Amino acid sequence: MAQTVILHGKSQREFAKRLIDLAPADAVVRVTEAKRTLDQNSKLWAMLSDVSRAKPNGRCQTPEVWKALFMHACGHSVQFEMGLNGQPFPVGFSSSKLTKRQMADLIETIYQYGAENGVVWTEPDSEARAAA
Repeated sequence: MAQTVILHGKSQREFAKRLIDLAPADAVVRVTEAKRTLDQNSKLWAMLSDVSRAKPNGRCQTPEVWKALFMHACGHSVQFEMGLNGQPFPVGFSSSKLTKRQMADLIETIYQYGAENGVVWTEPDSEARAAA
């Protein structure tokens, strides 16, 4: 039997401990940070589109390429391959594997870059950092 427990508070932690005590021999326990949220993902793509439209320093890149550039700036492994049309494209990474904290760092990196390069954000200021 597989059981997922989100450790919001004391009762969930106690329940998780009971599950471990009741687990059969050779059971596997894995504790991980929560993955990025759908709100964070939506925010990321809106921001990447804003950066792409702004063309900072004359850089005309797609939101997908900007994502790879920002992920690389945050220290995530990114690789580019040559497409059949002779154009490079990013492969071998996925923001869906980022934790909430990593995604928040990525969003903050994009905010910083945007501030330094005159990007105009399409979201209202009051919502700007709420989803990060």
